[in-house]
Amino acid sequence: MMSYPYQINSLEAYHKAWNKSVDDPEGFWGEVASHFHWKKPWEKVLEWNFREPSVKWFQGAELNITENCLDRHLADKASQPAIIWEPNNPEEHHRLITYAQLYAKVVQFSHVLKNNGVKKGDRVCLYMGMIPELAIAVLACARVGAIHSVIFGGFSAQSIADRLQDAQAGFIITCDGAFRGAKDIPLKSVIDDALVSCPFVQRVIVYTHTRTAVSMIKGRDVWWEDEVRKVETAGNPDFPAETMDAEDPLFILYTSGSTGKPKGVVHTCGGYMVYTNYTFVNVFQYQPREIHFCTADIGWITGHSYIVYGPLSAGATTLLFEGIPTYPDAGRFWDIIDKFKVNILYTAPTAIRSLMAFGLGPVQNKDLSSLRVLGTVGEPINEEAWNWYNENIGKGNCPIVDTWWQTETGGVLISNLAGITPSKASYATLPMPGVQPLLLDEKGNEITANNVTGNLCIRAPWPSTLRTTYGDHDRCRTNYFATYPDLYFTGDGAYRDENGFYRITGRVDDVLNVSGHRIGTAEVENAINMHAGVVESAVVGYPHDVKGQGIYAFVIYSGTHGDESMVRKDITATVSRIIGPIAKPDKIQLVSGLPKTRSGKIMRRILRKVAEGELENIGDTSTLLDPGVVQEIIKGKI
Repeated sequence: MMSYPYQINSLEAYHKAWNKSVDDPEGFWGEVASHFHWKKPWEKVLEWNFREPSVKWFQGAELNITENCLDRHLADKASQPAIIWEPNNPEEHHRLITYAQLYAKVVQFSHVLKNNGVKKGDRVCLYMGMIPELAIAVLACARVGAIHSVIFGGFSAQSIADRLQDAQAGFIITCDGAFRGAKDIPLKSVIDDALVSCPFVQRVIVYTHTRTAVSMIKGRDVWWEDEVRKVETAGNPDFPAETMDAEDPLFILYTSGSTGKPKGVVHTCGGYMVYTNYTFVNVFQYQPREIHFCTADIGWITGHSYIVYGPLSAGATTLLFEGIPTYPDAGRFWDIIDKFKVNILYTAPTAIRSLMAFGLGPVQNKDLSSLRVLGTVGEPINEEAWNWYNENIGKGNCPIVDTWWQTETGGVLISNLAGITPSKASYATLPMPGVQPLLLDEKGNEITANNVTGNLCIRAPWPSTLRTTYGDHDRCRTNYFATYPDLYFTGDGAYRDENGFYRITGRVDDVLNVSGHRIGTAEVENAINMHAGVVESAVVGYPHDVKGQGIYAFVIYSGTHGDESMVRKDITATVSRIIGPIAKPDKIQLVSGLPKTRSGKIMRRILRKVAEGELENIGDTSTLLDPGVVQEIIKGKI
């Protein structure tokens, strides 16, 4: 039984939908979009040009995404849970928030934003823990027409300041602190450090969560609870959703690039809404009243699309988890599934691999029979982890959707559809309707054969294509649309098998995929080079059993402070302070020189071979300025 008019229910229906989406994209997406609430219909479904690039979906249409996530569900889903929140500490009580309650809280906080000067088009930075108030704040920003920019709670003050300055965000929503496993993260304190270099910030709204002592600056900082009380005193008036153009920005999300400066990917209201909903409903084959558990953080695109906007626009129940998979023990995910009778689990291969290391003890005596669909996201899943997930968590009964997509794509581009299209271990398999992948060789020629590897590009836009990089449209063009004219270049390589199934083989640029998080090598190098004793550094990736890719740093160090062990710790601390703990190098090798050509270019290809342990296959070093440095690096390999 189909629960949504646009839900694909057979392999034949998939092929039919994909063919129509390619032959008649305007007719196809116009039909899907007709099932949403629009304040004003579109005049034209699609207009695009990848040269500039310029992509416009549902031109002339007006809407507010929160009316589609909240208001339209009140008639038939008011008492259904919209959000289930499981806290970090399993002994604390979980929270159930119905659609009616979520609507009321979003309306209430929309007034708080307005009372504090937030208006349509303003940029609002959110730096919070994984609590329902983060989802409420995101939706309230969208309701008032402000552009939200969520920053992951693991980023440092310097990283936050860089993002605030780039977006010129005048408003911040944060918490006193956050819980993450056994750690307490002092969020407000980190914000205070970031704001030293951001005098343009007008207001900081602080939610009380961990009861951590914080500094509150008069005239700038206010308590969330105090501001809500003012709205309650005024009688909790309604807040009509701001009218937004389909192409108005909805949010900015910063992602690492191959240069040191993070880039703000911009997604817009109309196309993003339609595509995240469509992919959520079809990839997971979502059925009404099922409980969807995405383990990502809302600070990443996965949380935006498949914890907040995709599920809520589909009237689903979405489970929000504050903790980590191994706290207080490695059975936490399975406890949550057992407790809430979760139907869909969507997690990262890194989490699966880390839980595999604990053996089957934590899974035993946990009732996982409610599970119907398993999913993976963030990086390619290796076959061993896929099989473990399939046998021990899905018990061989749950289709696994291996989803490939990016911050820039907004939603899943390549994936099997649960139980509908074929799956294959370690393969993302087939493209979603509306998505036209192709492989190119190094010279930019399309490879039409199967059983080949190439650079993965997309031929035409899908509704949630990124529109720009905030404040720097040329950077968007250069990064994604200039390498291969008239194509979107993903930066990933892929293999296509005899059935036309795609397997992602990893990044082909200077970006690492560590635990599903993209980290630019240049960004890490810049942070390392800020350490007082460092002369120069080069960072590459290497295979890591749990994270997928680890960070290997080769560092020329001239300082005299401390032994090698202390120097490594100091460099690690520097990276943590400048970017955040997620970018800490796994290995730091101190070297006297780096392999460079005579023109001064670092030969990362050689360093990559060393880091990967391919010491017999280094290649020709005769053209280097100092070939001897390679042997020294090989001898000192960690």
